[in-house]
Amino acid sequence: MKITEVRAVSLELPKQKPKTPARRESWSKHTPRAHPIGKYPEFLTKPGGYPGSGGGEVWVQVIAEDGSWGLGRCQYGRPTVAIIEDIYAPLLVGRDCFAIEYLNDLMWRATQPVGSAGHADIARSGVDLALWDLKGKLLDQPVYRLIGGPSREAIPLYATCDDLDWAQELGFKRFKITNQVHYEMGIDGLNQMVEKVANAREQLGYEVELMINPVMAYNLSFAVQLADRLRPYYLRWMEEPLIPPDLESHIELKRAVPWMPIATGEHHHGRHAFRQLIEHRAVDVVQPDILWCGGLTEALKIYSIAEAAGIPTILHCGANNPYGQHFSIAMPECPMAEYWLGTDPGVPLDEVCPIPGMAMPVDGQVTPSDGPGFGMDIKADWIIPYRLPA
Repeated sequence: MKITEVRAVSLELPKQKPKTPARRESWSKHTPRAHPIGKYPEFLTKPGGYPGSGGGEVWVQVIAEDGSWGLGRCQYGRPTVAIIEDIYAPLLVGRDCFAIEYLNDLMWRATQPVGSAGHADIARSGVDLALWDLKGKLLDQPVYRLIGGPSREAIPLYATCDDLDWAQELGFKRFKITNQVHYEMGIDGLNQMVEKVANAREQLGYEVELMINPVMAYNLSFAVQLADRLRPYYLRWMEEPLIPPDLESHIELKRAVPWMPIATGEHHHGRHAFRQLIEHRAVDVVQPDILWCGGLTEALKIYSIAEAAGIPTILHCGANNPYGQHFSIAMPECPMAEYWLGTDPGVPLDEVCPIPGMAMPVDGQVTPSDGPGFGMDIKADWIIPYRLPA
């Protein structure tokens, strides 16, 4: 079955308004979160307010010669769209849509002159996920069956949020809180984060797992100091404390704080970056983002490298999209998945489902749709040519 079109698109989904009134506004609308650019105080706010911080979601439609189509998703706006339409589409049209490994290799090799990571891998993610969605539809099978079948009945989840009371009420038993400090803040930043972790432990108790999410806002010295001060709170892991290219600091951090598990990977794109982390035993949990790392095909390769080293794979935001759900239900060494809980407390999750047909968490776990492909219920007339988000 030949590919006739590869294009970046947008979705005009039906407007949905929750029936249940919110009790309060979500933490995600007002809580500061640090990023690397938070080194400069004007950017030490919630992400999304500076160039390079997002750019909006991008959907990818791959159409086969019989009219069947698959949908993938990625992010980071116009630069990603340019790669999809100017490099990948001309490369793939006319080729066998079932030859996903070959098509991925073409895309990866075509972008080597400009660097295959970054926007190139993000764009490849969208195309790859669309190819898998198309394959599942053509074979009338859910994708999780095409990659090995379910390894469990449901995926255990952890909630990323600062509305811990709401997460508990929803049935979550594992929690990750955000980080609002940058290493430039020194002792004040250390004190703030210790206080936040202490308060979370007091609220949750010691019978549940608790993690923190620095999002690349620390340097080696700050991470070591904080890890030492957080020893009494028994964290499940410290997540992505350092910027991805600083492999040496990742290695030194793991040596310096053997009691603190280190998780990272959402901004490491492609299997080669993960191979380096794993080879040097600089990571305890790998966390590729299936929308950014190169797609399902690349995530499976990352998983295999990690599994061989005895390291679990827990996708970044793996329960927030159907792609991550299908991966996580099939892979035995994916002990749980992340659900980023950013909706208003009091509103049931089934009233804020972002993608028609996508399964939503119930009692802290989720079971993916068994519809063909990734099980999304997207109508053809909702798909429009790509346009920038309003």
